[in-house]
Amino acid sequence: MSHTSARKGGDGRLTAALDPQDQGPQDACGVFGVWAPGEDVAKLTYYGIYALQHRGQESAGIAVSNGKQILVYKDMGLVSQVFDESTLESLKGHLAIGHARYSTTGASTWHNAQPTFHPTPNGSIALAHNGNLTNTADLAGMVDEITELDGRLPLDVRGPEGATNDTSVLTALLALHRDSSVEDKAMELLPQVHGAYSLVWMDENTLYAARDPQGIRPLVLGRLERGWVIASETAALDIVGASYVREVEPGEMIIVDADGLRSRTFAEPAPKGCLFEFVYLARPDTIISNKRVHSVRVEIGRRLAQAFPADADLVIPVPESGTPSAIGYAEESGIPYGVGLVKNSYVGRTFIQPSQTIRQLGIRLKLNPLRDVIEGKRLVVVDDSIVRGNTQRALVRMLREAGAKEVHVRISSPPVKWPCFYGIDFATRAELIANGLTTDEICTSIGADSLGYISLEDLVEATTVPMDHLCRACFDGVYPVALPDPERRGKNLLEIQNDPCCVVDPLDTPDGVGLASVAGGGAADALDRP
Repeated sequence: MSHTSARKGGDGRLTAALDPQDQGPQDACGVFGVWAPGEDVAKLTYYGIYALQHRGQESAGIAVSNGKQILVYKDMGLVSQVFDESTLESLKGHLAIGHARYSTTGASTWHNAQPTFHPTPNGSIALAHNGNLTNTADLAGMVDEITELDGRLPLDVRGPEGATNDTSVLTALLALHRDSSVEDKAMELLPQVHGAYSLVWMDENTLYAARDPQGIRPLVLGRLERGWVIASETAALDIVGASYVREVEPGEMIIVDADGLRSRTFAEPAPKGCLFEFVYLARPDTIISNKRVHSVRVEIGRRLAQAFPADADLVIPVPESGTPSAIGYAEESGIPYGVGLVKNSYVGRTFIQPSQTIRQLGIRLKLNPLRDVIEGKRLVVVDDSIVRGNTQRALVRMLREAGAKEVHVRISSPPVKWPCFYGIDFATRAELIANGLTTDEICTSIGADSLGYISLEDLVEATTVPMDHLCRACFDGVYPVALPDPERRGKNLLEIQNDPCCVVDPLDTPDGVGLASVAGGGAADALDRP
């Protein structure tokens, strides 16, 4: 049985009023799972996805099982907007999963919120997914074939009407296991699933987790006194009082039930963890590959100072993601570190919010300069990345208006030149400013006195992870998982797959889905923008 909310009087989204079409680009999500009899698993899951809110801000949901049925509660909005005390009190059970979503495949709608829910021949399952599949069209075809061949299957195995995301397709395939268990069906299915996926799912009595053979998106295992926890990041383990055990290995499935925890390998591991997790996506207090993300970002700043020194009076970060690298830059250069920008914490991340309209509004609302700190100063401004260039252009203008004498921009990632098909909001090549401009031209475009990007080699060395164990596709265009043909990829694939005239290549077009680009050209007009 699935219980979902459909609140009246608005869906709670930050973007709803400004962008009703909500044709959002791609990004990451946060997943959490817990098996702990005797614990308040709904509240543990609430705290877990609350700790992962930075990974997705469009919708949130929790599924709980009491051993007899699965209850799902989900809605549009932040975790704190979707759940209240009475709702959590009603979700009783011994295992649960949770999800904080940013739309990766499928538009940002209530129907696409997670966890997804599906009946099975023997009960039901709920599933939450972080990542992006690259063979969604093939998987959707498998669902059609199976349902046509077996008329005995439940009529609603395709999931809720209106769902158009890869997660619903994957959940449907896991549900189609009349002659096998959920575990055996997963072992059969997962090798056929391509792309990036960190999954948590459940039936009435068992918690499952799996990570793609490349391990592109993070997934970790934690221990409670009376149970086990799975989460996208170790920070979520800390919040719920779980001890960190290890990462879920690439190509591994974990099963937790009354008999304990066991592990099965469904594919040979070929590690290609996302390099951008270290730069921006992960919380600074998270551990990835045995390295605290904060310490990696500080080291990146030190290397930036060595490679791109500046005659300046003050180093300031673009909060919050630029802060650790700014500290490292200041320590290495000897230039004083200061706070020159005040952040409004109640505005969502400009990188993660869908649509260029809200991005532009977010930049103006999000940061305010401290004039008495920066007036007359030569500034080094450290930020994590430049994607479209809009944030930095507005920021440099704002700092100059506040009296900055010089503005030297330093970026703690290499130029982003390629789109991501594995679950990050990098738009498409036409929108990426570094795709069409040199560093000097980008510097001119954003109005800075100088601009320096860390090199790919220095960035990788700062992580201490071997270069060949990292996905660097957004920086070098080398995709570790083969991409499908243009007509079989794109965020809105399941919404437009029956309309071939709308299919275009995300690598070549402004928005990648055959729809009008909200953002417009990225590099094409960058030098001409005010």
